[in-house]
Order: sequence, then structure tokens, then C-alpha cells
Amino acid sequence: MDEFHDQFPNIEQADIRIFAAAVNASSNGVVITDNTQPDQPIIYCNAAFEQITGYTKDEIIGRNCRFLQANDREQKGREALLGAITAGEHCKVELRNYKKNGQMIWNELRISPVKDSNGQITHFIGIQNDITARKNAENALADEKANLEKRVTERTQDLQESEDYLASIIETIRESLVVLNEDLKILGVNEHFCKFFQVKSADVIGKGLLSLGDGQWNIPELKDLLVNVLPHNNPFEGFELENEFPDIGRKLLVLNARQIVLEGKYQDRILLAIEDITERREVEQRKEDFISIASHEMKTPLTSIKGNIQLLERQAIKNNDTAYLNGFATATKSIARLERLIYDLLDVSKIQSGKVEFHYTTFNFDHLVEEAVKGVQVTTPTHQLIITSKCNTDVTADFGRLEQVLINLLSNAVKYSPAAKEVKIHVTKDDEFVKVAIADTGIGINADDQRKIFERFYRSERTTEKFPGVGIGLYVSKQIIKEHKGTLWVDSDEGKGSVFNFTVPINRA
Repeated sequence: MDEFHDQFPNIEQADIRIFAAAVNASSNGVVITDNTQPDQPIIYCNAAFEQITGYTKDEIIGRNCRFLQANDREQKGREALLGAITAGEHCKVELRNYKKNGQMIWNELRISPVKDSNGQITHFIGIQNDITARKNAENALADEKANLEKRVTERTQDLQESEDYLASIIETIRESLVVLNEDLKILGVNEHFCKFFQVKSADVIGKGLLSLGDGQWNIPELKDLLVNVLPHNNPFEGFELENEFPDIGRKLLVLNARQIVLEGKYQDRILLAIEDITERREVEQRKEDFISIASHEMKTPLTSIKGNIQLLERQAIKNNDTAYLNGFATATKSIARLERLIYDLLDVSKIQSGKVEFHYTTFNFDHLVEEAVKGVQVTTPTHQLIITSKCNTDVTADFGRLEQVLINLLSNAVKYSPAAKEVKIHVTKDDEFVKVAIADTGIGINADDQRKIFERFYRSERTTEKFPGVGIGLYVSKQIIKEHKGTLWVDSDEGKGSVFNFTVPINRA
């Protein structure tokens, strides 16, 4: 109830209690956005909204509602919605939204403006209703009427072509595929399965998967997953199985399974896909070992170089040798960049091994932002870093780690906007979170890269030659924010700049 009173202080407590009870009991999704803030972030959502979208509250607060449309932005409903928001009017639209798992749902959205005593719009309240079932039914009925005669005449031919097509795909897939019945007996395998495990299909078809070989598949966790696929339509992905197999030795496998769907109907069959990742995992481990060893080995000579540069710089100052001073200043900057790279590489290694240390204290968040901005501004003569708002809030977090995130995001904003003069930092308190938005007017990020830039060592082909880097800063930042139980994301249009946003809870507990 307090969060309603914070946003609408003029409403009586009794009215707030009634409003809060009604909202929390509603089966419709309810959100409140703040019209006084840039980009109108969400400051409240009820439990039904979380259930409809698949996102948790801490992933929703602070974001603009447009993130629910993902990359599907060219919708007539959005145009009508933006027009109504601009005009401060009530509106009802139908939009294609996307849940956290990528599933598209049809959303019937009603918005209403909330005005203060001066008639200024301070908030918008949105009511969301999932109408996917209705839309699907309407579309299905229309399609059925349009295609009934065609389907009848072409059915036999289509089935034959589909069967041949699917068979050719199955036999060319470089994964082992197994079809199981409800008793986990093998009904079929593809050629890759036979080649990989060095068996004949006749030797395995009709047998129980869990009884194959010397019991390598008879694992309680795997059995529990498989027996729940059919009754509850509960697929699973990424189950790792490492074991010694006859004829092929020790292998690390990844298993995915789901219920087979044929002509839109669920069958009493399970499709099990088996991928061998033994070599890939070995390569990854060797790479992680190399990164860890190389980073540690570089720290000692770099410390020596840094110390000697500082001694020479002091001597140059004493002799008033400006030529050498300029050179030493350039060398010091290069050493600082190399130090950041080494510590980022060490962080990557620690993250992979689960050994990253965090030290939580309570501090003023605005002070953290100011310190990070000050540190980057000293080395950035080409850009003005401008803090446009403050949150005036104490948080419990790791000061050093969050400063590391801010410095990385600010440095990126400067690096990827070489023709710009400013980078803006907007800090707000939204519900139980603080939010930071760092906006630049640089080269922007296309939709494909936006899905990958937080991956370890990812570098866009478009920026690799022009902008140096190894692609670990955003990965490390993502993991730090995740540890704080916050969210890090980017809003960007190619050629128009980017806004990197993150939220962290005020009290991590």
C-alpha cells in the first residue's frame, strides 16, 4: 500500500487500501508509468502483469512498456497508443506483445491518464488483458473457412511431401535423435545416433532407454525429467550427462526433450535430442585456463613497468622536461587501459569458476555515480559527462563493483560516440529500485547485436576494426548486476545512439 501512497500522496489512506486490494485481486495486468520522467518508466505492476508477461517485478520496474513489443515495433496499435499518450487521452488498443520466453501474445491494452490538481498528467494507468485465445480462435476460424476445400484436395500430397521432407531433415541433422513412447521405450533413432554410439537401429528399437548398455542412461534425474514430458507437456533443455559409453569412451552430452506435435495435436511420443559437447567443453576449459594464467602472469611485469614509469615521470617533472612528460602521460593511460583489461579478464575467470567476491555496504547511490563520472571525466577531454537527475537514496550494494559497471558503461558511451560532445546520466528511484540510464548519441546497435552484446567475448563485425576491445566489459557488468539481483539492458536504434539501463534493488535482501 505504501508504494501507491508514494506515487499518489493526495489520495486518502482508505481509498488507497481499496485501490490496492482491487488491483492486487485483479486477474488483469495493471501497470503504472511515471509521465514526469524521461521515457515514462514503469513504477508499479501487479502480480497478474508478472504472470501474463513472464517477467518478474525486478525485471519490469524502470523499463518503458515498449520492451514488451521486442523488435515488433511497426504496429498500428502502437501509433494509436503513442498518439493518445501525447494527447493525454484514454485509449484502447490491441498489440502483439512477447513474453520473456519469446512467446507472442495478443494484448488488449487500455490506458488512462492521471492528472494532478493543476491538470498536469503525472501518470498513466494501463490495464492489460491477454486475448490470445480469442485472436487465435478468430484467426483459426477465418483460415479454416478460406482453406477448407484446398486442404481436402491437397491433403494426401501434402502429407507425403511432409513425411519425405521431415525424414530427410532428420537424417541430415548432426545430432542423435531418439523417439520414445510413454514407457521410455525406443520407437526410432536416426542414422547419426547409430554412427555416434556405434550400434545398429535393430539392436536398440523396442528396448528401454534406461536399460541400454551398462545402465549409462539410468540416472534418476534424467528419468524424472523424461516421465514428466508427456503427462504435463513439460519439455526440458540443457540436461548434461557425462558417462563412459561402450565403444566410444567417456562423453559429455547435452539432452533436450519435448512432446512430439503432429498436425497441431500432441502425440504420446517424446523426441529426445542428444548433442556431444565433449570437445567444445574441453576447448572452453583450455581457454579459461589460458585466460586465468595469462592474466596472472601479466600483472607482475605490468606492475613493474608502472612503477618505473612513475619514477621516470617524477624525474622528468624535476627536470621540467615537457617532451618526456607528454610521453609518460600517454604511457600511463595505456597502462591503465591494460590494467582494466587484465582485471576484466580475471573477473571473467572468477565468474566462470564462481569465485567472484562481493562486499556489501550501505552508501549514498548519488555519491557512487558522482565518483564514477569524476573518474571517467578526468581521462575524457572530448566529452562532457552530465548527470541530469539524482535519486537521493541509500542502497546496500558493493560500491566497487557497481563503480566498475558505471565506469565501463560510461567509457563505452564515450568510445562509441566519437562525434558527440555529451553523455547524459539519468538516475532515479523507481519503487524499490534505483535506475541508471546512460545515453549517448553515437553509432547505435542493431537488433541482432543487441541480443548478443552481453555475451562473453562477443564483438560486432561492424565495430571490430574501428573500435578496439575484446568484448568482456558488458559481460562482466551483466554478471555484477545479476549478482545484485538487478537487470541490465540496452535500448538502441542503429545510427541514433544507445541508452544502457540498469536497476539494482535498494536493499538486496
